[in-house]
Amino acid sequence: MKRIFLMLLLYCYTAESFAITDRAPVDTLIADHTFAPVNMDLRPYINTLADNNGSLTIQQVTQSSFTHEEQLFHDYPKNNGRVNNCWLRLRVKNESDKALSCLLFAGWHDYMYWYVQPPGDTCQQLIQTGLMLDNGGVERWNHYAFNVSVPAGQSRTFYLHIINKSYNESALMPALFSAPAFAQFRDKQLDVYRKEAAVIQVLLGMLLVFFSISIINYIQLPDRSYIYFAAYILGLILFFALRLESKPYQLSFFHQWPMFKYYWDIPGLLFCFYPMYLLFGNTFLNLKERYPFMEQVFTWVAAIVGGLIIVCMYCIAQEQYHLPTIIYSYVYFGTLLPLLAVFLALARRSRHHPLVRFFLYGSVCLYLACLGSFLMHVRPLGLLSALGELAAPSLLLIGGVLLQAMFFLAGLSYRNKLVHHERTRTQELLIKQLNKNKELQHKLNEQLEELVKEQTTEILRKKQELEEQRKKQLETEYDKKLTEIELKAIRAQINPHFIFNCLNSIQLFVMQRDYEYAQKYLSDFSYLIRKTLDFSRRNFISLADEITYLTTYLGLEKMRFENRMEYQIIVDPAIATAELEIPAMLLQPYVENAVKHGMTNPKQPTGVLSIHFNLVASDMLECVIADNGIGIARSKSLRMLPNHHQSSGMEISQNRAELLNKMYNTEIHIEIIDRSAEDEADSGTIVKILIPQL
Repeated sequence: MKRIFLMLLLYCYTAESFAITDRAPVDTLIADHTFAPVNMDLRPYINTLADNNGSLTIQQVTQSSFTHEEQLFHDYPKNNGRVNNCWLRLRVKNESDKALSCLLFAGWHDYMYWYVQPPGDTCQQLIQTGLMLDNGGVERWNHYAFNVSVPAGQSRTFYLHIINKSYNESALMPALFSAPAFAQFRDKQLDVYRKEAAVIQVLLGMLLVFFSISIINYIQLPDRSYIYFAAYILGLILFFALRLESKPYQLSFFHQWPMFKYYWDIPGLLFCFYPMYLLFGNTFLNLKERYPFMEQVFTWVAAIVGGLIIVCMYCIAQEQYHLPTIIYSYVYFGTLLPLLAVFLALARRSRHHPLVRFFLYGSVCLYLACLGSFLMHVRPLGLLSALGELAAPSLLLIGGVLLQAMFFLAGLSYRNKLVHHERTRTQELLIKQLNKNKELQHKLNEQLEELVKEQTTEILRKKQELEEQRKKQLETEYDKKLTEIELKAIRAQINPHFIFNCLNSIQLFVMQRDYEYAQKYLSDFSYLIRKTLDFSRRNFISLADEITYLTTYLGLEKMRFENRMEYQIIVDPAIATAELEIPAMLLQPYVENAVKHGMTNPKQPTGVLSIHFNLVASDMLECVIADNGIGIARSKSLRMLPNHHQSSGMEISQNRAELLNKMYNTEIHIEIIDRSAEDEADSGTIVKILIPQL
């Protein structure tokens, strides 16, 4: 019996469809005892009235003249190019001896108002519903079938007021159903939309997994790439969750805020596929260092599209729903070729940058999926309607979104791996360099001990030889040897003093975990140690070697002071630096003292140190060391030291100068000037050293 009943219903539906296809417009639907609607096309019986201004009342509508507009109806999503505010009128006359009870269904629209008018009576509103009105949750999908009830032998006039403020309108196809036929129609619709909704729900579940992974990884390793990726995924989650609003008979998450689906329709597409995508690409590929021009392009485009998102939301607030679609169409078509050019440029660099491949593969997947989805909708829907359905959750687009998200997430994991390997390698290099430094320090200590032993043995031997010579020769030789031994002993004192200061600086960088600067500092420090050991064995070195030595030393000090120090070494062009010789390690203590006190002046945000080498005579070299520090007097007062106190390095250099003068009969002259003593408004210290050429 069920099969026979279904076959009869199918026959009635087919017969009714063929009967209505070419039927001419009729003002009144006549229902007699043979009337049995299954899925009756009401277009020939429906008269329409356009309310372009939206100001007509139901009383005015009942007095207005209706016309038959066939082009108003469509059985697919359509872009009308305007707001659709229309009235539908259906007149039904029941000539049978039984009451007529049917259901009229015209689709799902934003605002729908159903009225009935008995003959000679006023019009009454029976129900109001719509996507922007009804917040009944799942049950609201049952409110779009309007009851057409006509008592036996009477007639009724029904009015349906439909308002769609968005230019993209759902299918508008009025049909008349009996209760069993509408139940079957509803079940078929439920099966169709349930499959699409299931696909969206699976997509939302996978996107939530990606979002959770990105947040967890960001907590473990703070990286802005994860934040931009999480924002991108969250935007997609909101967008596709709102797509369930257009899937009838499905659970709605945002039915309490119906406007939200408009605010996050076109703006959501722009937000996900442009600003978040470009910002993620900037940080993920580190474009600022690798490709600066592309980084600037990405930043500017993201900023411009961000402004367009605000403009789109303002248009939606003003109920200008068509403007965001127009804006998105310009953005979409305007970026097709530039994005393709970017993909080609990145493809050429993918060999040298492994992360580019992950970004490129993910981007191309979504690019092709969006383009394919758009092309699939162009032919049946038209250009504007296809743009409105560009991100409809088709399997092609969902596959593109998932592939892009997986490629991006895999790229982030690979990026974390690279960062971890780089950190491990840096730590290993730092540990190796520290071990080398310890070995170098140990060797240096051993050499210093051997040097002290050798000097002690030399002193004893020389004393014994002097006792055997004549008194005059004994005194002369004794003075000369003793002077030379004392000079070497003083140079031996300089090395531990300088090493102590350098090791303090290295310790500071290591405590601050500034491994990059610590590594560079260790490299330069190793160079200074080698040169210091070399210079300790020599009485004189070339001016060129001394300048190189001081430049390296000042570079290390500048790193220690975190660039709060500036220095310059100026050499007279007339000086042949490779030919002139000066005592080894004579200038370094004064330069070190200038750095120490020149960088602690609270009135000077940046310490400035200058070293000038001038040839005041053909056989006289002048070295001037000037700083803008607190000065000698101020330094002594702050340190609570006696007036006669002098730093150990400067005292050693002064003693060396005196011994050199005595040993080689020279006239090395050292003058220290406190600027504040001459002018209280000024600060700093000037050291002038005159070195004669032998």
